[in-house]
Formats: sequence, C-alpha cells, structure tokens
Amino acid sequence: MKRTRMMAKGGVAVLTVFALTFALPAASAGDARPKNAPVKNVPAKNGPVSRPLYVTQAPIVMLKDLDSGAILFSRGADKRFAPASMAKVMTAYVVLDLIKKGELSRDTQFTVGEATWKKWNGSSGGSTMFLRPREKVSVDELLKGLITVSGNDAAAVLAVGIDGSEDAFVKRMNVIAADIGMKSSRFGTPNGWPDGGVTKVSAADLITLADRLIRDHPGGYARYFSLPKLQHGTSPEGKPIVQPNRNPILGRFEGADGLKTGHTAEAGYCFLGSAKRNGRRLIMVVAGMGSEKARRDEAERLMKWGFDEWEGRELLPAGASLGRIDVGKGAKPVVATETGIAVRMTVPKGYAGGYRAVMRSNAPLTAPVTRGTPVADLVVTPDGLPPQTTPLLAAADVGEGDWWARARTGFYRLTGL
Repeated sequence: MKRTRMMAKGGVAVLTVFALTFALPAASAGDARPKNAPVKNVPAKNGPVSRPLYVTQAPIVMLKDLDSGAILFSRGADKRFAPASMAKVMTAYVVLDLIKKGELSRDTQFTVGEATWKKWNGSSGGSTMFLRPREKVSVDELLKGLITVSGNDAAAVLAVGIDGSEDAFVKRMNVIAADIGMKSSRFGTPNGWPDGGVTKVSAADLITLADRLIRDHPGGYARYFSLPKLQHGTSPEGKPIVQPNRNPILGRFEGADGLKTGHTAEAGYCFLGSAKRNGRRLIMVVAGMGSEKARRDEAERLMKWGFDEWEGRELLPAGASLGRIDVGKGAKPVVATETGIAVRMTVPKGYAGGYRAVMRSNAPLTAPVTRGTPVADLVVTPDGLPPQTTPLLAAADVGEGDWWARARTGFYRLTGL
C-alpha cells in the first residue's frame, strides 16, 4: 500500500492516507470478493448505470447503508425538529453504554418514586409501561418498556435511578450525544416529552445515533429493539397487561428489527427504523408524515427501494486486517486496524464500474488505545458515486508506555525497525 500524509488543523495530528491494493472486478456482482491488484478505476463494461430514482412527498427523509456508509437518499436531513419518543433511543444508548463499561448491571433494580410516578403515570404522562409507585424494577425490564411500548415512566425511572434526577441524566445524554457525533442535537428530557422546544434533533443525527447504537451495542440492540410485545403490570381486574411493540414495520417488513417511532404536532409522525437482509443493514428516518398509516407506508416503501434498487458488494470480510497507525507515547509504536463488520460497497443494481479505496486516520493516536474502538475510516469511492465511509477498529490494546517504550518508538520512527 502507498502512504501519504497531510497536516491536520493545529499542526498536531497528521492525516494519514493509505491507498489500498484492492480492485473490484468489473463484472462482479452480489457479494463477490475483490482480487489483489493495484488501485485503479475499472472501466464500465456495460456503460454507466443511473442512480435509482425515489420520489416522495415526505419533507424529511434519509436512508443509509450501514455497512458502506453510503447515503442512498436524503431530503431535509439537517433540518432540526422535535423527535418526541425517538429521543428514547438516546436514553437507551446511554444506559447500554453504562452496562458495557461495567458501571451498571441489567439486574440492578430501581424503585419507582412517588414523584416520578405522579408525573409519568398513564393518566397524565403519555405512553406507559404501567409502573406502580414504590415498585422495584430491573434495568433490563425498564429497557424493554422504554423501547417496546415507549414508556415515558420507564425513561424517567432509569434517569432518576442512574443520576438522581432527570435533569442530571439529560446532561449526560447531551455530553454523549456530542461525543458520538450528533452535531446539531440537544436533549431536554430523557423521553422526548414536549419541553418548550429544547429537545431538537436532525435526521442526520438520528442516523448517526442508530448507527453507533447498532455498532457499539449489537447485543443490546438484538435484545431490546425487536421484542414483539411487553407484558408488565396488571389491570384493575387483575389481568396481565400486554402491549404490542409500536414499531410500524416490525413483523410486516422482512428483516425489520428496530428502532423507534415519534409524534409531535410540529414534526408530524416520525420513525427511525432499521432492517437487515442477507447480511446488509439499512437505517432510515422519515418525519413530517400526516398519519400513522402514511408513516408506515413511507417507511416500507423506502426500505423496499433501498434493498431492491441497490446492492452491497463485499470488499472485505469482518475481521480483515488493514494498515497500521502510529501511536504516540504508547507501549507499542503502532496499532493494526481491522474491519468490525464486512465492508460492502453499495452500488445500483447492475453496476459495472470500479472504485478507489483509501484508509484515513489522524496519526499518531494517543495512548492508551482500546481494542475495538474506531481509529480510522475506510473510504471507498465507486465510479460516479459519492465516497462511502466505514469505520475501522483498533485490532489490539496499546497501553501507555514507559520511557524505554518511548525510546523504542523513537527508534522505530527513524528506522522503521
């Protein structure tokens, strides 16, 4: 591979670009593997392929292919709007992150406080999982209620149980939202309840959130986002309360497995959704729809278009090793990168062109580096289409180095040995 360097802002980090030695055969299709060959543009054999056409009346629409990072369709993606209950996906991300770090257990039980119950019980607090005052509920059960039936009470109990108050938890939400790249979003509540216009997001940020949740917490995503129903609590007659999942395409569209609906007078009927078919995952947002039926129909039509009119061609399998990145002040001078998932190039059906691939990172990284964290991007540019970006992960841990390790790193920088 060929390496070039460009100085980043501030003159500290260096943008390192690796030209990868892979080229897709011009006639390949589906999940064909690339052959080792110098990077080049492969001429189209059957002429150019037009970008598939999608026509919609929805004011806010966005569709992304998770594996390649390709944006297949976008309208109004940067417009800020109130997400309503889609804000609960951010709450779920925060909770799953705490569990992953070992700072919270699924088995931890929180007590439903009287004040929280009065504020968010079903008679006045919108969607509910019918929690009772002084009831002890596990984090696991609260996450199920949060996502499956959009429980406002579940969101509040999680927030108060974790940080002592909803306000304190919201501060945590905003810090993490900024950390994961949600550039134009701000949260004022853990459940998306109307708050005078404080809580605002964009479709692009919601796509970023869903992308990070699915990548960072695949186990949590599989556990909580596709449950067909929730049974929790009892009715006044003593019968179990069973509520269906509110995801409008779950069970209707093949491969649908998350995420969350929302509705406000300002934004209309909205949906952040995802589906996976044949190893390929799409994430979508539709907002501004006039009814539940219009939201559901638009979501199904958009997803169908994404799967039917586009295809993902596998370039690298999951776990494939790529270039190494310099690490500053580390126990080792470099860290290898690898693909977290199979990398696919998303192209229109029948595409016969080639592509270019480069790996980009800001180097040197600062130790410590944790295995599995994003440290670089694989940027694939198919002929005639915008670049498609897939995160690459650190393939090993690199701790902070002592003076001897730093001296050895300096020798490596000078000699390459």
